[in-house]
Amino acid sequence: MARTSRAEIWNAVHDERRALIDDLAVLETDQWHKASSCPGWDVHDVLAHLVDTARTTRLGFVRQLVAARFDFDRANAAGIEREKSPRPEHTLDAFRAVRSHTATPPAALATRLVEAFVHGEDIRRPLTIRGNYPPELVAHALAHQVRTSVKIGGGKEIAQGCHLVASDTGFDHGDGPEVRGPAIALLLAVSGRPVRTDDIAGPGVLHLLPRQGT
Repeated sequence: MARTSRAEIWNAVHDERRALIDDLAVLETDQWHKASSCPGWDVHDVLAHLVDTARTTRLGFVRQLVAARFDFDRANAAGIEREKSPRPEHTLDAFRAVRSHTATPPAALATRLVEAFVHGEDIRRPLTIRGNYPPELVAHALAHQVRTSVKIGGGKEIAQGCHLVASDTGFDHGDGPEVRGPAIALLLAVSGRPVRTDDIAGPGVLHLLPRQGT
């Protein structure tokens, strides 16, 4: 895979934020409360989380984690509570205000792509909105996920023992029974998200999907 520059990553993140804003601007009231693909969060919760992470600097992340007693789930919940307005359209306004921010927690920059693409699909798929993601940058996010432990938000253990092949890029990873599909579907699968039966195929699917609860 070709090296991806910092500028390319941030441009993709900003483009995805803009596209998500456009998609969310036309939601009906009840759609905001629809369960997302991120367990325990509805569509409004995911948006509030995206606002929070767009504001979070490296130092701010450390402070938030200390306040949450080093519990990532508690820190995320506090971030949602902090950024979730009583009216979803106000949370969306806040997201517009941070669309071009380049703040990031102390993690690999590829995590900004993972967050943008996976959370974008967390929102879009339950609402039957079709996302349009740059395959090569999705593959970059996927490459990060398969190298990173589930314990810190990756999907290494889920992907282990499978041969992942992206049908829309040159991404090819691992040994074992093959799982083939678009890079976005593979990214969702190794990130523990549900995928449609027509998204991925191959003998490795039987090995990959049962591990998503790892």
